[in-house]
Amino acid sequence: MTQRKPFLIDIRQADIDDLHERLDRVRWPADPGNPDGRYGAPRSFIEPLVHHWRHEYDWRAVEARMNAYEHYRVVIDGVPIHYMRVPGKGPNPTPIILTHGWPWTFWDLHKVVDKLADPAAHGGDPNQSFDVIVPSLPGYGLSVPLQTTGIDVPRIAELWVKLMVDVLGYQRFGAQGGDWGAFVTGQLGHAHAEHLIGVYLTLPVIPRVFGRNAPTPDQYAPDEQWMLTRSREIAPKVESHIAVHRRDPQTFAYAMSDSPVGMASWIWWRRQLWCDGDALEVFGADDLCTLASLYWFHSAFASSIRLYIEQFRGPQALAHDRSPIIEAPTGFGIFPKELMFLPRSVAEQHTDLRRWTVFDQGGHFAPAERPDDIVDELRAFFSDLR
Repeated sequence: MTQRKPFLIDIRQADIDDLHERLDRVRWPADPGNPDGRYGAPRSFIEPLVHHWRHEYDWRAVEARMNAYEHYRVVIDGVPIHYMRVPGKGPNPTPIILTHGWPWTFWDLHKVVDKLADPAAHGGDPNQSFDVIVPSLPGYGLSVPLQTTGIDVPRIAELWVKLMVDVLGYQRFGAQGGDWGAFVTGQLGHAHAEHLIGVYLTLPVIPRVFGRNAPTPDQYAPDEQWMLTRSREIAPKVESHIAVHRRDPQTFAYAMSDSPVGMASWIWWRRQLWCDGDALEVFGADDLCTLASLYWFHSAFASSIRLYIEQFRGPQALAHDRSPIIEAPTGFGIFPKELMFLPRSVAEQHTDLRRWTVFDQGGHFAPAERPDDIVDELRAFFSDLR
């Protein structure tokens, strides 16, 4: 393990110029009869975003906003890890690691970090402050280049423990995550509970309690039947990316590493399909362009999608056979437009369940879609555990 080093985000101007040149040369496909996206991302949705990315979006302005925060890079067991740190402003801040997913980046947490770190400045109690650590997953965003294979969820959880304990000196810490971040956060609460104050997940997943081991429909209570309806509704809208990422990621990556419009279309359409509402209204054009830029620069898209094949090679052994599976105190935030669900009874069986909140709005990208809800939940959940 090497010593952590302060890190300034500074994309080369040559890379920005290259992106602009590629956007200028885009070759648009015909798109007849597709206003509703039945054939995939409509050109009417993608083309205005590409225009914004090329002619109105200012990467340097966003870069300056990012650099207002502390950024570091460290190599842990040969894996480069970037993380953003927002020190807590309170008498005894609780350390917490927030983990993003795909297609997310660390910047999808930027709407919650200041409120968590400095609650008094945002109408909160300074006793509820957090030392906030937001890493980029290995191979994502600024945690590049990833030259190591075999980096799956258990391995990432081990890297996060080494980051928090060995690099940053926290013996115990909290964790929150959505999408892949929820898988990692659940694994932390399962395999490393001795270091966890508590874990909070916005995608309700528990190690080994999904896929073939997923709950059966009869396990959902009457007031949870909407979860089954949503699961059936969203299934066709998630299967395409899982199939190609899991079965043929490198072949797919050649196209995505060569065409920024192709790559951005794949990412942006997932944001549209999986959020609660219209993506342009929910996230804004600038944040969608920042998302695409962080995947484009350093060719992070190619390394990011390998996590699917690494994680889903086959059944993974649990770290222990004790009950519950997640021994750390656990909270779940259930958003109506999520992609996966669990009955509360199953969560109670397999976790040390302390909080279960069902929201009436919000989708798969909760910290970016409903940041105030996430801030309130984390304050309340960890207040009982401090």
